[in-house]
Amino acid sequence: MLTDDQVTRFIENGFVKVEQAFPEETAAECRTILWRETGCSPDDPATWTEPVIRINGHTEEPFRDAANNPRLTAAFDRLVGPGHWAPRGGLGTFPIRFPSATAPGDDGWHLDASFQGGADPGDYFSYRVNVASKGRALLMLFLFSEIDENDAPTRIRVGSHLDVAPLLAPYGEDGLTMREISARAIPATEHRPITLATGRPGDVYLCHPFLVHSAQAHHGTRPRFLAQPPLDPVKPYDVDHGTSPVEQAIRRSLGK
Repeated sequence: MLTDDQVTRFIENGFVKVEQAFPEETAAECRTILWRETGCSPDDPATWTEPVIRINGHTEEPFRDAANNPRLTAAFDRLVGPGHWAPRGGLGTFPIRFPSATAPGDDGWHLDASFQGGADPGDYFSYRVNVASKGRALLMLFLFSEIDENDAPTRIRVGSHLDVAPLLAPYGEDGLTMREISARAIPATEHRPITLATGRPGDVYLCHPFLVHSAQAHHGTRPRFLAQPPLDPVKPYDVDHGTSPVEQAIRRSLGK
């Protein structure tokens, strides 16, 4: 169970790190499967020819175990509310990052989209976000390898979620596209301090869905394995009366 202090920091900062949310042994089993799918060899850096390889979702047992560990589900209950989130049948997607002098091409600051809203399925930047975070209860970062400051950790603008809800509120149920809200949120959050999502295999960052973040190039020596799935909501957040920590942050930023 998250402590009261952790919940308070989640509301203020937009994320909480759950250390050893699932066992390192489970992370190792997942890495073995992911290595196989990359087509690269863990023992031969000559095969690491791309800066990033993206792998879609996996539903094998170790991924299900990682997604549904009791430490995590208790944290979901605390941040989102019991019965307000949907259990996951696996994890994905996986941006596997390799040491490379080539720019990854996907390292811009952004806000993740939450629902399709009539967009072309192939144009994720046209997916949408609204002030009730329809379609996304949390943004999550599952660490499957050791990640230090040189291993392309996700960059987080601390407290940036508090700047985003006022940008979305005027657009109601339809919200804005990922492209539109990111174009507004990036300059609006430039004043926020930056932290890095570092940690051990088995650590998980639970993030407010409005948190502004970015990937970065890999300057280390060991490939980075991470999953960035959403936690799906059972229903949209209540930005007028909701009392979960996610809703409290939204309401606070709207002056409610």
